[in-house]
Amino acid sequence: MAAVLFLASGLPPQNAGEENARASASLTLRSGRTSPLDLEVGGELAGIPAGATRYLTRDDLLRLPQVTFTVKNDANFTGPTQVSGVPLEELIRRLAAAPDSDMVVAICDDRYRANYPHAYIAEHRPLLVLKVNGQPPSGWPKDAEGHGQDMGPYMVSHPSFLPSFKVSPHGDEAQIPWGVVRLEFRDEKTVFGSIAPRGPHASGEMVQEGYWFARQNCFRCHNRGAEGGTKAGHPWLVLSAWAAASPEYFAAYVRNPQAKNPHAQMPGNPSYSDKIIGALTAYFQTFSCSQQEAGKGKP
Repeated sequence: MAAVLFLASGLPPQNAGEENARASASLTLRSGRTSPLDLEVGGELAGIPAGATRYLTRDDLLRLPQVTFTVKNDANFTGPTQVSGVPLEELIRRLAAAPDSDMVVAICDDRYRANYPHAYIAEHRPLLVLKVNGQPPSGWPKDAEGHGQDMGPYMVSHPSFLPSFKVSPHGDEAQIPWGVVRLEFRDEKTVFGSIAPRGPHASGEMVQEGYWFARQNCFRCHNRGAEGGTKAGHPWLVLSAWAAASPEYFAAYVRNPQAKNPHAQMPGNPSYSDKIIGALTAYFQTFSCSQQEAGKGKP
């Protein structure tokens, strides 16, 4: 059974025709998939039971207001590339149960997750990409890493990403996942609260710095319970156990995973300074009281 949402976008209209088009626009949220190109949506949706999954067709998304620009610094492409699609802001306004506070979580077919908090969206205006150089997913280039993988059915890009020091004193990193199959509209405090540091040292400067880096990077592929990506297969408490039991091993793995495990998919971070590695170690050690749950061993 399909739910039809009639929601104003909240964006200032460019002209009367656009205003009327927006006012009359509707989205049909379907309870079942109709095509491999359908986008799953979930989390906290307006007018839908919390946790329920619904589907938007590609045609549904193409009927929404579109933005087109040429990206020049997106690592998913080998050169300047034209992309078009729907701003995440637009989808929040139309779908989220609490559009003033919600964040968007983009989930990929390999269980990687990219998190878009309110501040990040306001600063960088990320776009759910529907077309690349005017082409649908079947005409998109393969992944830039050379594995020959399709980058559809959806991806996220930005008009021009510049690290913002408004979001964090360390600057932020571009969240540009491809292979996106699902968007979740979530409460930011709930999602990030799941990995907030624990214990008496939680408010320390080094721990908080580590929390920032872990939230922006580790959380994409490592989970704590139901939150976070599961691509890596190593939950949060396993990382905590490594950091607590062998800080040297933990540091070496973060900088060069393949040196410790040739099958590791995680990209290395050789540019991470001793200060950043120390902050990450201190942060993960705040969960060490739960090491028993994590089990022992190395990847």
